[in-house]
Amino acid sequence: MAKQRIHNRIELKAFRKKLRNNGTSAEATLWKYLKNRQLDGRKFRRQHSIGNYIADFYCPEGQLVIELDGESHFWEEGIQSDNNKSNYMHDLGIKVIRFENKWLFEDIDYVLNRIRKSLTTNMIC
Repeated sequence: MAKQRIHNRIELKAFRKKLRNNGTSAEATLWKYLKNRQLDGRKFRRQHSIGNYIADFYCPEGQLVIELDGESHFWEEGIQSDNNKSNYMHDLGIKVIRFENKWLFEDIDYVLNRIRKSLTTNMIC
């Protein structure tokens, strides 16, 4: 039996591309600080799929997923979906850190420092 691919599964490629091309302003803001190894030389990927889930940002070296949460994430269905996604990632040994979109605009330094801390500790957020 062939081993199932977990990262960037082919069948999710078009959806990942659609998400990258139609990202939120919060995603665009954070990407300005993460792209081209700008954050402590770490490589980040946008809209990276892991299993059936698509992470907003993923750092392979740090085994870290960064999720940005807008309004839809604060309703019961969104909360349950986020919990399922986080549990799946944790089961794979991947840390997940979440930020409300507003933090990207109100205190980017806080966000970047939390990301740095998550990359340098075994902290599961």
